Amino acid sequence: MAKALVQGASRGLGLQFCRHILERSPSAAVVATCRNPEEATQLKLLKSSYPNNLRILQIDVTREDHVQLAAASVKDDLGSLDLLINSAGILHPSKRGETSLKDVTAHGLEATFRTNTLGPMIMAKYFSPLLLKGQGAFGLTDRDKPHKGIIVNISAKVGSITDNGLGGWYSYRLSKTALNMATKNLSIELGRGKNKVICVSFHPGTVDSDLSRPYHKGVPEGKLFSVEHSVNLLMNNINNLKLENSGQFLNWDGTQLPY
Repeated sequence: MAKALVQGASRGLGLQFCRHILERSPSAAVVATCRNPEEATQLKLLKSSYPNNLRILQIDVTREDHVQLAAASVKDDLGSLDLLINSAGILHPSKRGETSLKDVTAHGLEATFRTNTLGPMIMAKYFSPLLLKGQGAFGLTDRDKPHKGIIVNISAKVGSITDNGLGGWYSYRLSKTALNMATKNLSIELGRGKNKVICVSFHPGTVDSDLSRPYHKGVPEGKLFSVEHSVNLLMNNINNLKLENSGQFLNWDGTQLPY
């Protein structure tokens, strides 16, 4: 039985990850987490279709105590995990990226980092012990280099230092660049020892979501993805991951992006 946890599952990519796994793996156990489960209307509707497979837990990733309690609960309930997807993210607390240095504030930087960078790190801290006990239900089985679980951090191409030719979006860019470094660090630590966890960052493409909607005018034709299309592409890549991919920053099409 495949066991997955999706952090940030109330809408957008996170919600679609849950739906995709449940539709394609009828025996899968999926834990969906979000900040306010009572307000997650679409997630509760999904649970009504999969009452025995989908569990909803409250996690505010800016609160370590939430993450710690949730990890203890999942351990008692499932005992292990095969896949952790850190999907929650914010552009900026104002919902608009900074276009110049004069727009930058300590509050904006701190709030963006807490969700985009610190949250996935704290999730990895408490849930990696469960991933180290996984059965490798996602990714490709490699007899010579097996893995137990996978951590997927949803990053963004704007977090690439090499690719940055426009500037701006200080908080978002910095938080995603730091997330990529966190992914690399995790891949090294969780790649040691007999039991190993694959850790990757993914750019999902420009997705038609609340986060990107104010910026759709500049997206080339054919490059604005629905959440369904993006998740289909990402899950195809996730299911083809090997241990040799651990630590990589990958595009939606599976190609490697520069850090």
